[in-house]
Amino acid sequence: MIVLDSIYGEHIVEGVLEELIVSKPVQRLKGIHQGGASYLVNEKWDVTRFDHSIGVMLLIKALGGSLEEQIAGLLHDVSHTAFSHVIDFVLDCKDEDYHEKIYDQVIMESEIPFILKEYGYDCKVIIQSKWELLEQPAPELCADRVDYTLRDMYQYGHITRESINEFLDHVIIINGRMYLDNIESAEWFVKTYYSEVIDFFMNPLNIYGYDILAKTLKVALAKKLISLDDLLSTDEEVMSLLSFTEDHEVQNLLKRIHGNVKVKEDQVEYDIHRKNKMRLIDPSVIQGTQLVRASSLSEKVKKMGIEAYKKASKGMYLKVISD
Repeated sequence: MIVLDSIYGEHIVEGVLEELIVSKPVQRLKGIHQGGASYLVNEKWDVTRFDHSIGVMLLIKALGGSLEEQIAGLLHDVSHTAFSHVIDFVLDCKDEDYHEKIYDQVIMESEIPFILKEYGYDCKVIIQSKWELLEQPAPELCADRVDYTLRDMYQYGHITRESINEFLDHVIIINGRMYLDNIESAEWFVKTYYSEVIDFFMNPLNIYGYDILAKTLKVALAKKLISLDDLLSTDEEVMSLLSFTEDHEVQNLLKRIHGNVKVKEDQVEYDIHRKNKMRLIDPSVIQGTQLVRASSLSEKVKKMGIEAYKKASKGMYLKVISD
């Protein structure tokens, strides 16, 4: 199998990775938009969980990660429900981790354990091990965090392939974890990351889409028009289920989610107030034999972190101009 990725280029994939890629759980991710409701209000916000999962796998490979960790990277998002993190607002999951709570169950009830066994891998070892390239607690770098940031910001025109390659050239691996070898690269990534989590995740239109879709799903679930199991299909399949219901409350909410919505930030006369999960970044940089947080080396990084914290703590106040 030849995989052509928008960031990492062309790669040959075979064996267990190829079989996992063509499996139903991974293929389903082609129908799950990474931005949740964002594509419903801006069709250009169209990165999928499949794109990201392939990217994480390839990034781990490029950084020297084992085949087992590449497998873990490919599979890390298979339990995301339709509309990704919208479900966390529906179910009031403050840590935005519903997909993590159902991860083991979704994997074990699929064909994935059989594919892994065929190639001599223990599924439980793969999904329960701590993979340090794949995941690290904020504010450090990891393949998951780095890929979704680079992928979204490249796809939406904020950064170039050249700047991505230059950044990746300065990533170093120490004890299986990602760090940077100069402060300039740290400053660039911190700026790019906050473009993602502040300017994109907290874009007024994005917040609006999340809010209205979460309300729609909450009503539909409460009235048993759909079930949580239905959300383990794709975005479009769930939208189809919702659109065919005859419930007036659901239909009225759906009519408010479209690409011509106009909203603005307004802390005084607002219709919607919503907070996202706090997402901060402060990668460590190698200095001699020591790892030092970028904010200790750069006033720019320190200032960006303070501003991002204030913005995220306050949340977004939106006034709907036209829906």
